[in-house]
Amino acid sequence: MTGSGFRPTHVVPRSGLPAWETPDPTRPTVLLDPLLPVQLVERRGDWAHIRCANDWIAWVDGRHLLALPQDPPDEGGPPGDTADPRPLLARAERALADYRAAVADLAAGALDGETFRERTRGLRIGVVIDGESMWLYDAGQGKWLYGDGRRLSTYATDRDHPDHPPAGHDPPGPAAPDDDT
Repeated sequence: MTGSGFRPTHVVPRSGLPAWETPDPTRPTVLLDPLLPVQLVERRGDWAHIRCANDWIAWVDGRHLLALPQDPPDEGGPPGDTADPRPLLARAERALADYRAAVADLAAGALDGETFRERTRGLRIGVVIDGESMWLYDAGQGKWLYGDGRRLSTYATDRDHPDHPPAGHDPPGPAAPDDDT
């Protein structure tokens, strides 16, 4: 469930990203999940104050956030990418069925842990459905697609973004002071 007013503007790079409670690199950190959608709230120098869908807020090195290429298309807006969502949905269904079968075999004792890992290696899907809106992950293309039932449009990619260096975990420098101070 998304928090009230949450609208993602960026995603975390595929290597994840450390986050701090305050813009202070000496404080303990937590690692944000790869490709996590976040909303940029404020910038202070290289620091970015972000909000997650569950309303959790943190500070990150804003140099490594990947800007979403576009918002989901507005109704009646330009068609963007025109792809039939059914083939990608069918691949997601097959991947889920393969995973479900492997889980059943593991639970029944027909697989050991290593065989389960081998059998599920390479399976990767992502599906979010919220009413008429749908986000599908295309593992072959390394991108999230937004769909409205009629077409799919690229929403975000997990490929390295040309405007950003590969994500490192060096914290940004000191935060710029607030304008009010």
